[in-house]
Amino acid sequence: MKKQNILFNLDDTLSYCNRYFNLVIDEFADQMMAWFDSITEDAIKQKQLQLDVAAISEHGLKSDRFPESFVGTYQYYCDLAGREKKKDEIQYLRELGYKVFDIPVEPIPHMNETLQRLKEEGHELYLHTGGDEANQRRKITQLELTTYFEHRIFISEHKDTTALSDILKTIKADPDVTWMVGNSLRTDIVPALELDIHAIYIPAENEWQYNMVEVNVDHNSVFLTVDSLQEVPEVIAKRIQNQIM
Repeated sequence: MKKQNILFNLDDTLSYCNRYFNLVIDEFADQMMAWFDSITEDAIKQKQLQLDVAAISEHGLKSDRFPESFVGTYQYYCDLAGREKKKDEIQYLRELGYKVFDIPVEPIPHMNETLQRLKEEGHELYLHTGGDEANQRRKITQLELTTYFEHRIFISEHKDTTALSDILKTIKADPDVTWMVGNSLRTDIVPALELDIHAIYIPAENEWQYNMVEVNVDHNSVFLTVDSLQEVPEVIAKRIQNQIM
């Protein structure tokens, strides 16, 4: 079997992520509704999302951005309601936001079996994850991902086409045998297709709105959608077989 370069995203591709953020956001909304009885849960969540996504262009996917979106939402509604901004409430919200980064990560079903099969088949596995170094390393350690990726791990605060291009140059990847596997249309799939490498899209159970974009990219590479992580080895093997035939 011809060796492939396979890059995996981490959050919501190899391990659950959004489910933990959603739990903390629910807790945040409940607290906000206790303080502001005139605003709805949906309005609170929409403002938090707006501030969180807006900060990405400046701060990238750094962890600090998420707790600050809680604080910003609180300050927005304080101004709107003419309510005093209290230091203890701001501190509480900041600590609540950071709580998500202490939750132990859980692998997506069949993560180990999938990576082990690809490794045994002789493929070169790479991890390309977005976020800050400390938090992503925490997850990588908990999931023991160096078993499969060894030193071939890339962490990008700004996870985009430029970041992926730099990685492909570093590993001297042949586009015809290189794949990006991920759940984010914005940060995994579109960059891959723009660089004309193959892409496998695995929709997440709960997708972050930021990740959802239209895929309007002219490309000569393979673009596939599968329902689960465990399908990845089979679709790659089928592509290799078709090339041989």
